[in-house]
Amino acid sequence: MYPTHPSTYDPILTGRCPVNFSAISSIMEKTASDCNQPLAGVVGNIICCPQFSSLLHIFQGFYSTSSDNLVLQNAVADDCFTDIVSILSSRGANSSLPTICSTKSTNLTGGSCPVKDMTTFEKTVNTSRLLESCSTINPLKECCRAICQPVVMEAALKLSGVQSYMNDNKDAFGLSNHVDLLNDCKGVVFSWLSRKLPNDSANKAFRILSACKVNKACPLDLKQPTEVIAACRNVAAPSPSCCSSLNTYIAGIQKQMLITNRQAIICATMFGAMLKKGGVMTNVYELCDVDIKDFSLQGRTYNVSGNFDDSTGSTL
Repeated sequence: MYPTHPSTYDPILTGRCPVNFSAISSIMEKTASDCNQPLAGVVGNIICCPQFSSLLHIFQGFYSTSSDNLVLQNAVADDCFTDIVSILSSRGANSSLPTICSTKSTNLTGGSCPVKDMTTFEKTVNTSRLLESCSTINPLKECCRAICQPVVMEAALKLSGVQSYMNDNKDAFGLSNHVDLLNDCKGVVFSWLSRKLPNDSANKAFRILSACKVNKACPLDLKQPTEVIAACRNVAAPSPSCCSSLNTYIAGIQKQMLITNRQAIICATMFGAMLKKGGVMTNVYELCDVDIKDFSLQGRTYNVSGNFDDSTGSTL
């Protein structure tokens, strides 16, 4: 079964975003395709949102090409963000992208990062090392033996001043408060990279980096499996009640979203730990013939090969 593609129409723009969107039309079209109206909510975690985020990084760099700024001012960021969503929607993308991907216009402004201009950026960061490490990223190696990611983080630390704070306050607590600051500065780093790389190269790099981040955690909402624990706690042989309860629970989380096989492994491990903590000592996955793909919508709805998708940097 293939998704239906909504008809396109001419978007209504604010008229206050001074950008020639046709210059980045190929990236806009790819984003609209990856965030197609019927499937955006399902594939948001692994396909749509990484591409939408990549588009914003590329737009940020493209917008500031003719100036020393690497970010947008708040007022124009609101208008441009609105126009981006409108154009994507007119090309068949889900109009709820900001909600699905938890994205706001402030993603274009550099937020709380203290460095937002090209001159200061290039005086602060080892730009030659950054460009060398991130201009061409190996999708099979970056997530295991990262080359670009640590250089991006190093640049963000320098821009934010957090590294100096850590050096001067080695016993300090509360560094978690700097997470937003670091993320804002990483956005500035990506904006700089967008200005230095061709759009397609930048898009591929950002998608690979997103895939590495995505595959480090289980995105599913795993509720306390009280009924499964009760049905499976003292089971040592195949049990209809245990397997029925387990399959019902998995069917529920399966509907949440499409996830990668790597994420499914993490989710299965987390769920197994929850069961063990509740007193279930038997391997109920083997007992009830549960596969890691059962933790994802893809397990029953899609015929997934398990091959690496070079365009998204994800293994499905």
